[in-house]
Amino acid sequence: MVLLPALPALAHEFWIDPLDFSVEANQPIEARLRVGQDFEGPSLSYLTRNFTRFDVAIGGDITPAEGRLGQNPALVMAEHGTGLAVVIYETTDSDLTYDEWDRFLRFAEHKDFPDIEARHLARGLPMTGFMESYSRHVKSLIAVGDGAGTDREFGLTTELIALANPYTDDVSGGIPMRLLFEGEPRGDAQVELWDRNPDGDVSVTIHRTDADGEVLLPVEPGHVYMADAVALVPVEPVTEGGPVWHSYWASLTFEVPAQ
Repeated sequence: MVLLPALPALAHEFWIDPLDFSVEANQPIEARLRVGQDFEGPSLSYLTRNFTRFDVAIGGDITPAEGRLGQNPALVMAEHGTGLAVVIYETTDSDLTYDEWDRFLRFAEHKDFPDIEARHLARGLPMTGFMESYSRHVKSLIAVGDGAGTDREFGLTTELIALANPYTDDVSGGIPMRLLFEGEPRGDAQVELWDRNPDGDVSVTIHRTDADGEVLLPVEPGHVYMADAVALVPVEPVTEGGPVWHSYWASLTFEVPAQ
Protein backbone atom coordinates (compact mmCIF):
# COMPACT_ATOMS: atom_id res chain seq x y z
CA MET A 1 0.00 0.00 0.00
CA VAL A 2 1.22 3.48 -0.88
CA LEU A 3 -0.20 6.61 0.73
CA LEU A 4 -0.31 9.50 -1.70
CA PRO A 5 -0.20 13.21 -0.94
CA ALA A 6 -2.75 15.52 -2.50
CA LEU A 7 -2.65 15.00 -6.26
CA PRO A 8 -2.93 17.61 -8.99
CA ALA A 9 -6.02 17.38 -11.15
CA LEU A 10 -4.47 15.09 -13.75
CA ALA A 11 -7.68 13.14 -14.16
CA HIS A 12 -11.21 13.43 -12.90
CA GLU A 13 -12.88 10.49 -11.22
CA PHE A 14 -16.52 9.58 -11.85
CA TRP A 15 -18.60 7.98 -9.13
CA ILE A 16 -22.07 7.26 -7.82
CA ASP A 17 -22.77 9.29 -4.70
CA PRO A 18 -25.80 8.01 -2.74
CA LEU A 19 -27.62 10.53 -0.59
CA ASP A 20 -27.64 7.76 2.04
CA PHE A 21 -25.70 4.52 1.90
CA SER A 22 -28.22 2.86 4.25
CA VAL A 23 -31.97 3.38 3.79
CA GLU A 24 -35.06 1.83 5.30
CA ALA A 25 -37.14 -0.52 3.19
CA ASN A 26 -39.85 2.12 2.72
CA GLN A 27 -37.44 4.91 1.77
CA PRO A 28 -36.40 5.78 -1.80
CA ILE A 29 -32.97 4.92 -3.13
CA GLU A 30 -31.41 8.20 -4.25
CA ALA A 31 -27.99 8.90 -5.69
CA ARG A 32 -26.12 11.58 -7.60
CA LEU A 33 -23.61 11.05 -10.39
CA ARG A 34 -20.46 13.05 -9.77
CA VAL A 35 -17.27 13.88 -11.63
CA GLY A 36 -14.33 15.53 -9.91
CA GLN A 37 -11.63 14.91 -7.34
CA ASP A 38 -11.43 14.17 -3.62
CA PHE A 39 -15.13 13.31 -3.41
CA GLU A 40 -15.98 16.79 -4.64
CA GLY A 41 -17.44 17.76 -7.98
CA PRO A 42 -20.63 18.74 -9.76
CA SER A 43 -23.53 16.31 -9.95
CA LEU A 44 -24.83 15.27 -13.36
CA SER A 45 -28.49 15.09 -14.27
CA TYR A 46 -30.43 12.14 -15.64
CA LEU A 47 -29.83 12.33 -19.40
CA THR A 48 -30.34 9.22 -21.50
CA ARG A 49 -27.76 10.35 -24.06
CA ASN A 50 -25.07 10.09 -21.38
CA PHE A 51 -25.42 6.41 -20.51
CA THR A 52 -25.71 3.00 -22.09
CA ARG A 53 -26.81 1.32 -18.87
CA PHE A 54 -28.37 2.52 -15.62
CA ASP A 55 -29.76 -0.24 -13.38
CA VAL A 56 -30.38 -1.16 -9.77
CA ALA A 57 -29.88 -4.79 -8.79
CA ILE A 58 -31.27 -6.26 -5.57
CA GLY A 59 -30.99 -9.99 -5.19
CA GLY A 60 -31.82 -11.59 -8.51
CA ASP A 61 -33.84 -8.61 -9.76
CA ILE A 62 -32.33 -5.96 -12.03
CA THR A 63 -34.50 -2.88 -12.58
CA PRO A 64 -33.75 -0.05 -15.02
CA ALA A 65 -33.29 3.28 -13.26
CA GLU A 66 -35.93 5.42 -14.91
CA GLY A 67 -36.28 9.15 -14.47
CA ARG A 68 -37.28 12.36 -16.15
CA LEU A 69 -34.78 14.21 -18.30
CA GLY A 70 -32.80 16.68 -16.24
CA GLN A 71 -33.63 15.00 -12.93
CA ASN A 72 -31.04 15.58 -10.23
CA PRO A 73 -30.33 13.43 -8.25
CA ALA A 74 -30.11 11.22 -11.33
CA LEU A 75 -31.36 8.19 -9.38
CA VAL A 76 -34.64 8.32 -7.48
CA MET A 77 -36.23 4.87 -7.03
CA ALA A 78 -39.22 4.72 -4.72
CA GLU A 79 -40.29 1.13 -5.44
CA HIS A 80 -37.69 -1.51 -4.71
CA GLY A 81 -36.92 -4.62 -2.74
CA THR A 82 -34.74 -5.01 0.33
CA GLY A 83 -31.18 -6.19 0.72
CA LEU A 84 -27.94 -5.11 -0.88
CA ALA A 85 -28.71 -2.72 -3.74
CA VAL A 86 -26.06 -2.48 -6.45
CA VAL A 87 -26.41 0.64 -8.58
CA ILE A 88 -24.87 0.14 -12.04
CA TYR A 89 -24.03 2.88 -14.54
CA GLU A 90 -22.07 2.85 -17.80
CA THR A 91 -21.50 6.01 -19.79
CA THR A 92 -21.40 6.61 -23.51
CA ASP A 93 -17.97 7.39 -24.93
CA SER A 94 -16.43 10.84 -24.63
CA ASP A 95 -13.33 12.26 -26.34
CA LEU A 96 -10.50 14.56 -25.40
CA THR A 97 -7.57 15.92 -27.39
CA TYR A 98 -4.05 16.16 -25.98
CA ASP A 99 -2.30 19.33 -27.11
CA GLU A 100 0.46 18.87 -24.54
CA TRP A 101 2.54 15.68 -24.50
CA ASP A 102 3.44 16.10 -20.82
CA ARG A 103 -0.24 16.16 -19.90
CA PHE A 104 -0.73 12.71 -21.43
CA LEU A 105 2.42 11.40 -19.74
CA ARG A 106 1.30 12.71 -16.35
CA PHE A 107 -2.09 11.06 -16.73
CA ALA A 108 -0.44 7.78 -17.75
CA GLU A 109 1.98 7.93 -14.84
CA HIS A 110 -0.82 8.71 -12.38
CA LYS A 111 -2.85 5.72 -13.61
CA ASP A 112 0.20 3.41 -13.78
CA PHE A 113 1.09 3.03 -17.44
CA PRO A 114 4.87 3.63 -17.27
CA ASP A 115 5.57 2.24 -20.75
CA ILE A 116 3.06 4.49 -22.50
CA GLU A 117 5.65 6.71 -24.21
CA ALA A 118 7.42 3.77 -25.85
CA ARG A 119 4.11 2.20 -26.90
CA HIS A 120 2.79 5.48 -28.28
CA LEU A 121 5.90 6.29 -30.31
CA ALA A 122 6.22 2.69 -31.57
CA ARG A 123 2.85 3.17 -33.24
CA GLY A 124 4.13 6.24 -35.05
CA LEU A 125 1.64 8.52 -33.33
CA PRO A 126 2.10 12.27 -32.95
CA MET A 127 3.05 13.73 -29.59
CA THR A 128 0.43 16.49 -29.78
CA GLY A 129 -2.98 16.83 -31.33
CA PHE A 130 -3.99 13.21 -30.78
CA MET A 131 -7.24 12.06 -29.25
CA GLU A 132 -8.24 9.67 -26.46
CA SER A 133 -11.75 8.38 -25.91
CA TYR A 134 -12.97 7.22 -22.52
CA SER A 135 -15.92 5.61 -20.78
CA ARG A 136 -16.97 5.09 -17.17
CA HIS A 137 -18.17 1.80 -15.68
CA VAL A 138 -19.30 2.45 -12.14
CA LYS A 139 -21.19 0.82 -9.30
CA SER A 140 -22.31 1.67 -5.78
CA LEU A 141 -23.40 -0.50 -2.86
CA ILE A 142 -26.38 0.65 -0.80
CA ALA A 143 -27.94 -1.21 2.14
CA VAL A 144 -31.73 -1.30 1.88
CA GLY A 145 -33.36 -2.61 5.04
CA ASP A 146 -31.02 -5.26 6.43
CA GLY A 147 -28.64 -4.84 3.47
CA ALA A 148 -28.17 -8.59 3.11
CA GLY A 149 -26.82 -9.88 -0.16
CA THR A 150 -23.70 -10.04 -2.31
CA ASP A 151 -22.16 -8.05 -5.10
CA ARG A 152 -21.42 -10.00 -8.27
CA GLU A 153 -20.32 -9.65 -11.87
CA PHE A 154 -22.82 -7.65 -13.91
CA GLY A 155 -21.11 -7.70 -17.30
CA LEU A 156 -19.60 -4.23 -17.32
CA THR A 157 -16.66 -3.77 -19.69
CA THR A 158 -14.46 -3.21 -16.65
CA GLU A 159 -15.78 -3.85 -13.18
CA LEU A 160 -14.83 -3.85 -9.53
CA ILE A 161 -16.64 -6.52 -7.51
CA ALA A 162 -16.81 -6.47 -3.72
CA LEU A 163 -16.19 -10.00 -2.45
CA ALA A 164 -17.63 -9.10 0.97
CA ASN A 165 -20.65 -7.09 2.00
CA PRO A 166 -19.48 -4.00 3.93
CA TYR A 167 -22.90 -3.68 5.64
CA THR A 168 -23.25 -7.23 6.96
CA ASP A 169 -19.81 -8.89 6.89
CA ASP A 170 -16.81 -8.48 9.15
CA VAL A 171 -14.44 -6.28 7.13
CA SER A 172 -12.20 -5.30 10.04
CA GLY A 173 -9.35 -7.01 8.21
CA GLY A 174 -10.16 -5.22 4.95
CA ILE A 175 -12.63 -5.71 2.12
CA PRO A 176 -11.57 -8.03 -0.72
CA MET A 177 -12.33 -7.00 -4.30
CA ARG A 178 -11.87 -8.44 -7.76
CA LEU A 179 -11.08 -6.34 -10.83
CA LEU A 180 -12.30 -7.54 -14.22
CA PHE A 181 -11.74 -6.31 -17.75
CA GLU A 182 -13.93 -7.79 -20.47
CA GLY A 183 -14.95 -10.51 -18.03
CA GLU A 184 -11.41 -11.64 -17.19
CA PRO A 185 -9.45 -10.99 -13.97
CA ARG A 186 -7.00 -8.11 -14.37
CA GLY A 187 -3.84 -9.00 -12.50
CA ASP A 188 -1.06 -6.67 -11.37
CA ALA A 189 -3.26 -3.62 -11.86
CA GLN A 190 -3.34 -0.43 -9.83
CA VAL A 191 -6.38 0.24 -7.65
CA GLU A 192 -6.78 3.61 -5.97
CA LEU A 193 -8.81 3.78 -2.76
CA TRP A 194 -10.34 7.14 -1.91
CA ASP A 195 -11.27 7.42 1.76
CA ARG A 196 -13.49 10.10 3.33
CA ASN A 197 -13.50 10.01 7.11
CA PRO A 198 -16.38 11.22 9.33
CA ASP A 199 -14.79 14.70 9.53
CA GLY A 200 -14.86 14.98 5.74
CA ASP A 201 -11.09 14.65 5.27
CA VAL A 202 -10.11 12.71 2.14
CA SER A 203 -7.03 10.57 1.55
CA VAL A 204 -6.03 8.14 -1.18
CA THR A 205 -3.92 4.99 -1.08
CA ILE A 206 -2.57 2.87 -3.93
CA HIS A 207 -2.92 -0.91 -4.08
CA ARG A 208 -2.29 -3.68 -6.62
CA THR A 209 -4.28 -6.70 -7.64
CA ASP A 210 -2.71 -10.14 -7.48
CA ALA A 211 -2.50 -12.62 -10.35
CA ASP A 212 -6.19 -13.44 -9.88
CA GLY A 213 -7.21 -9.80 -10.11
CA GLU A 214 -7.95 -9.63 -6.38
CA VAL A 215 -6.95 -7.02 -3.82
CA LEU A 216 -7.60 -6.51 -0.11
CA LEU A 217 -8.45 -2.89 0.67
CA PRO A 218 -8.14 -1.51 4.24
CA VAL A 219 -11.31 0.10 5.58
CA GLU A 220 -12.55 1.64 8.82
CA PRO A 221 -16.02 2.05 10.37
CA GLY A 222 -17.78 5.31 9.59
CA HIS A 223 -15.78 5.98 6.43
CA VAL A 224 -17.00 6.33 2.82
CA TYR A 225 -14.90 4.78 0.07
CA MET A 226 -14.40 4.80 -3.66
CA ALA A 227 -12.23 2.16 -5.30
CA ASP A 228 -11.04 3.15 -8.76
CA ALA A 229 -9.09 1.42 -11.54
CA VAL A 230 -8.32 2.46 -15.14
CA ALA A 231 -7.48 0.36 -18.20
CA LEU A 232 -5.85 2.10 -21.18
CA VAL A 233 -5.91 0.27 -24.51
CA PRO A 234 -4.78 1.20 -28.02
CA VAL A 235 -7.44 1.68 -30.68
CA GLU A 236 -7.25 2.28 -34.39
CA PRO A 237 -8.94 5.53 -35.41
CA VAL A 238 -12.16 4.98 -37.33
CA THR A 239 -11.82 8.36 -39.03
CA GLU A 240 -8.83 10.60 -39.61
CA GLY A 241 -7.94 12.30 -36.35
CA GLY A 242 -10.08 9.87 -34.34
CA PRO A 243 -9.11 8.43 -30.94
CA VAL A 244 -5.92 6.36 -30.79
CA TRP A 245 -6.34 5.31 -27.13
CA HIS A 246 -9.39 4.41 -25.06
CA SER A 247 -9.47 4.46 -21.27
CA TYR A 248 -11.99 2.41 -19.33
CA TRP A 249 -12.66 3.68 -15.80
CA ALA A 250 -14.09 1.41 -13.11
CA SER A 251 -15.24 2.66 -9.72
CA LEU A 252 -17.17 1.28 -6.78
CA THR A 253 -18.49 3.36 -3.88
CA PHE A 254 -19.64 2.09 -0.50
CA GLU A 255 -19.68 2.92 3.18
CA VAL A 256 -18.52 0.93 6.18
CA PRO A 257 -21.15 1.60 8.88
CA ALA A 258 -20.02 3.15 12.14
CA GLN A 259 -19.91 0.68 14.98
